[in-house]
Amino acid sequence: MTIFLLTFGLFLLVVVAMAAGYILQRKTLAGSCGGLGELNIEKACDCDKPCEKRQKRLDKEKFWQENKII
Repeated sequence: MTIFLLTFGLFLLVVVAMAAGYILQRKTLAGSCGGLGELNIEKACDCDKPCEKRQKRLDKEKFWQENKII
């Protein structure tokens, strides 16, 4: 039982440390391959102007990219 508690505590400590790093860096989650951005595709739909919801999301992404710590 002692080994289980020590192991659980260690894993819990690692998860808390990763969560704190994520929160402090204020980064969005991103895939490792780059997705459609690597193919120079801005959007997946055929519309000329994005809908209001998507435009807000794009503005938010732009704000985060301009204010990154690194």
